[in-house]
Amino acid sequence: KSPCTMRRPICSTTVACSAVEPLETATATREVRAVLKDFLFFILFILYVLQPLRLESRDGGMPMTKNSAVVAEQHPELISISDGIATADIAPATGGAVASYRWWQNGSAVDWLRPADQAAIGRRDAGAMACFPLVPYSNRIRGGRFEFAGRTVELPSRPEDPHHEHGHGWRRPWTVMRCEAGTIVLCYRHIADSWPWSYEARQVISLIDGRLVIAISVRNLSDTPMPAGFGLHPYFPSTPWTHVQARVSGMWETDADVLPTRHVAPPAGADPTTGFDVSETDFDTVFTGWRRPARISWPEHGRELDIEHE
Repeated sequence: KSPCTMRRPICSTTVACSAVEPLETATATREVRAVLKDFLFFILFILYVLQPLRLESRDGGMPMTKNSAVVAEQHPELISISDGIATADIAPATGGAVASYRWWQNGSAVDWLRPADQAAIGRRDAGAMACFPLVPYSNRIRGGRFEFAGRTVELPSRPEDPHHEHGHGWRRPWTVMRCEAGTIVLCYRHIADSWPWSYEARQVISLIDGRLVIAISVRNLSDTPMPAGFGLHPYFPSTPWTHVQARVSGMWETDADVLPTRHVAPPAGADPTTGFDVSETDFDTVFTGWRRPARISWPEHGRELDIEHE
């Protein structure tokens, strides 16, 4: 059976996914992939991808980051992993985020994700990292309020965060459970509060032959079923020629609060299936029916990046 069956987007007014049963682990398996085929796929400057996330790079020889002296400077809050081809800096205290993922060539860095700068690392700004986890849900819950299994849940809201965006994971420090040369395992344990379920989330972040692979799991520690939806929020370098392509079947139009209102066909000129240049589009939306992979290319640098999920 599938431990997390998505029926409607988690970012709608009501959190509408079935429960993660107590003491079961929600992981991305072949069965989950089948039921998640219509889960929201959001790609522009940021991308939500269900786990594990695999970033596979192809390089044409031109660096996207040239100031290697700056990017190589190591912040004391970061933990680095490497496989001899790629390096990734991890910021456990900053929402368990990835601060950078890069290759090194002739002393220059090729950043496949937008790297965090020293100021962002110092102030523990997860939103300015290269990628952060979305746990136990992604995007927004309208007004921070929803009903589940006969219970009304009200999450804290503020004028600058009226819909309690992106859950808990990126707001809290994560614990390092294990760290090896090319792999780090992080854990976040939530104690029931306004979110009335205790749960444990884990990230396994690995570099394999230059690829970045991130696997997320969530375990319900409560005695009652818990709604759950989780993923990742990477940021990619944007240039005038950055091109995005991914096979999708539909998209959600969104309102001023970036919450879905209507499911439609992707518009001409901004359809990921045929591909579009990021600089020629201006929207913040979600796509459905994604069939992997998604590809981001930087033709002026002769580079491509493939994103897959399992």
